[in-house]
Amino acid sequence: MGGIKRIVLILTAVMLMLVVDAGAGKDRIYNNVSGERRNLLANGLGVTPPMGWNSWNHFGCNINESTIRETADAIISTGLAKLGYKYVNIDDCWAESTRDKQGNFVAKKSTFPSGIKALADYVHNKGLKLGIYTDSGSMTCSKKMPGSLGYEEQDAKTFASWGIDYLKYDNCYNEGIKPTVRYPIMTKALMNAGRPIFFSLCEWGDMHPALWASKVGNSWRTTNDIKDTWLSMMYIADMNEVYADYARPGGWNDPDMLEVGNGGMTNDEYIVHFSIWAISKAPLLIGCDVRDVSKETFNILTNREVIAVNQDRLGVQAKKVRMEGDLEVWAGPLSGYRVVVLLVNRGPATSLMTAHWDDIGLHPNTTVMARDLWLHKVLRERPVGNLSATVASHACKMFVLRPVS
Repeated sequence: MGGIKRIVLILTAVMLMLVVDAGAGKDRIYNNVSGERRNLLANGLGVTPPMGWNSWNHFGCNINESTIRETADAIISTGLAKLGYKYVNIDDCWAESTRDKQGNFVAKKSTFPSGIKALADYVHNKGLKLGIYTDSGSMTCSKKMPGSLGYEEQDAKTFASWGIDYLKYDNCYNEGIKPTVRYPIMTKALMNAGRPIFFSLCEWGDMHPALWASKVGNSWRTTNDIKDTWLSMMYIADMNEVYADYARPGGWNDPDMLEVGNGGMTNDEYIVHFSIWAISKAPLLIGCDVRDVSKETFNILTNREVIAVNQDRLGVQAKKVRMEGDLEVWAGPLSGYRVVVLLVNRGPATSLMTAHWDDIGLHPNTTVMARDLWLHKVLRERPVGNLSATVASHACKMFVLRPVS
């Protein structure tokens, strides 16, 4: 009887496998690619969140090769590159509205007459990296150029041949096909393209990509597009924070590009913006015109200590650990047993705020050395049990705490 039961069990298992395989349809593509994720991670990209610049927030469709070249020049001349800003990313509207007879993308002749490969060579010669944009649908969001749906393998090889280092992959005109089906097709195409390309999924958080995208890309948008306003920025920060546990080296939550310097917020609000993105281990992609930035904007984007928090090798995204009305305490661990603490005042008035050790993961009796990352100084007193600071409306205080006893 034991042998018969065994045969029955084997046959049952085989039948179940056949049924699942037959019903999988397009989802089978996703499942197959998931098993190959180890190969994509081997691209060695995204060990820390990417840093660079993207054209969309400031320029929209008004881009051309001169703007991209001048931006690369400015990233070098201003010293931004030495701080880690390496990617120069072209967003939507760089291609002609139709492909060539072979089905290839064609750079828009009126704005990119030299072609994308020549631009990549120019950027690479400066020690920087070039990023490009396409869409997982039939058209990009601007409706001005074709998407990559059905052309994934061809487009990935084209990008690799041009020397592309970063791909932002949008979610418009997707013909109702689930992102868990569409995006892995491009993942596999990139794996076969012969060049390591950072894969940024711009899925808008529609199907909670943080829950599945670590097997597909190096970063994934958790939210809709950011706007250059305090309300939009903080709403997106809230949405992104929900998925903090899913961020890790090689795969990051992406709350969209930086608006710092575009003029829609106050300087204090931009400091909050940059601080939250830094502790959230978000990609730091500058969204303003780096050829012409104010001193205030430059000081925010070049704060070495805040950047170091974003690039910390531990790679753990900070969370809100306490909320009292409009007053929020954000905190997260850093390498070397340190803790980053951000006090954010979302309210209309200046308030005294306190971070308690039992909220941020320190023993209540721990003495710390506290460094203010925006004032660039260590506090005279060494706090024990908690840290208090007065925080203005729509402003923040950011500290790194190092236990000393």
